Amino acid sequence: MVYNIFSWNINGIRAAVTKGALQKFISQKDPTILCLQETKAKEGQAEIDLPEYTEYWNSAKRPGYSGTAIFAKHPAKNYFSGFSDDINISHDWDNDAYGSPLSEGRVQTAEFPEFYLVNVYTPNSKHDLSRLGLREKLWDPAFLQYLKDLEKEKPIVVCGDFNAAHTAIDLARPKDNEENAGFTLAERKGIDNIVNADLIDTFRHLHPEETGRYTWWTWRAKARARNIGWRIDYFFISKSLKSNLKSAEIYEEITGSDHCPISITLEF
Repeated sequence: MVYNIFSWNINGIRAAVTKGALQKFISQKDPTILCLQETKAKEGQAEIDLPEYTEYWNSAKRPGYSGTAIFAKHPAKNYFSGFSDDINISHDWDNDAYGSPLSEGRVQTAEFPEFYLVNVYTPNSKHDLSRLGLREKLWDPAFLQYLKDLEKEKPIVVCGDFNAAHTAIDLARPKDNEENAGFTLAERKGIDNIVNADLIDTFRHLHPEETGRYTWWTWRAKARARNIGWRIDYFFISKSLKSNLKSAEIYEEITGSDHCPISITLEF
């Protein structure tokens, strides 16, 4: 069995469908599974005609905001949205000025025969770092605990927008951004903890020294044309899947969002 799994922060699925960007992408790449983040829609709000895919949606309560979706050619054995009941969810989540991220459609999990697939849209720390504390103290520890609990049952594949560049090689201007959202020590520590928990950053595993490979560019100052970007979208896999990993790619040429798609290929 070969899984070509793609992940893409679509930055509004309705706009991507209207522009034809999503349809063109699926036609070109023919993903076995497609994970989307920042869908900004509920199921049925976008005119999508993909009969070969089973759709799984986790939308935010707030209209037109956040949200994730999984489109799979092979229906999942099981599907879950959000964290499991075993995760310690304290009342502090509701004290966030932006509202609880638990109601923003940020996590979904699909079980396939060989692995659990987790699709995530990690909360942004905001330009003024006003959501950094929530991310550092609540979100990142809870998400890692959730992943490790899943991995007790079978290997995991984790993908999505983590809203942070891990190391200096993962953004064009690391020195200028050391205290900025997306490259603070706290955010980078969150990714350190994922890697230190024996999960493999698939792109870095196969392309350890490659520079200038990014997945997000600001709309400002022609950043994408100048490749002033950040690698903030990832695939992490359990170490037990290392021998199954055949490729990990970034598709900078595909437009339609301020992010570009990424993929891995797993063979079983």
